Amino acid sequence: MEEACHRAGRPSQQVRLMAVSKTHPADALLEAMEAGQHLFGENRVQEWQTKQEALAGKQVEMHLIGPLQSNKTTRAVETFSAIDSLDSLRIAARLESTAASLDKFLPVLIEVKLSHETSKHGLSPDALPSLLSGLKDFPHLQACGLMTVPPYSEDPADARPYFARLRALRDQNLATSPKLTELSMGMSHDFAVAIEEGSTCIRIGTAIFGNRSYPQP
Repeated sequence: MEEACHRAGRPSQQVRLMAVSKTHPADALLEAMEAGQHLFGENRVQEWQTKQEALAGKQVEMHLIGPLQSNKTTRAVETFSAIDSLDSLRIAARLESTAASLDKFLPVLIEVKLSHETSKHGLSPDALPSLLSGLKDFPHLQACGLMTVPPYSEDPADARPYFARLRALRDQNLATSPKLTELSMGMSHDFAVAIEEGSTCIRIGTAIFGNRSYPQP
C-alpha cells in the first residue's frame, strides 16, 4: 500500500484497508483485530449476525459490501456501521425508514456497475445523478462515495480503466454532492492499481485471511 501511494504521490493515510472476512470464522477476525485491524467487510447480513456475538464488546467497524435484499434492510441498519453497496432508491427508502426509527446516521457508498458481467451488481453510471438527487430526501443516509468491482483478470492493469472511470464519475458529481469523496475499489490482486487511480479504501480478503472456504453442497 505504501509503495503504491508513493508511486501515485499520495500520503498513505489517504487509503484505508478493509479486511474482507466473508466465509471466515469469527476467530480469524479476532486474530486480525489483535494485529490492529478494525475495519472489516462482509457480503451477507446473516453471516455477520452469526459472528457478532463472538465479537461483542470489541471495537469493530463492519461494512456491508455485498448486495442487499429489501427484506434484509432492517437488520442491515441495526447491525452494520455502513452500507457500501447501495444501488437503488427503493432500498435507500427502506434504509432511511429504519435509520430514522433508530435515530441512526448511516454512511452509504453507491455501487456502480461498470462491466457487462451478469455476476456483477450495481446501478448504471447513467442512473447515478438521479440516485444522488433522490438521496437528498433521506436525511439519515449520507452518500460518502462510490464502489465498484471490475471484471477479474490475471493482469491487474486490466482493471485500471474501470478504476479511472469510477474516479471520473465521482469527480463529475462532486459539484452537486460535495461529500461524495470516497472511492472503494481494489482487491487482493489489483489494489496497487486502484490506489494509483485514486482509491480511498481497498477491500482485501485473500491476501489477509487466505483462500475462502465454502460449505460443500
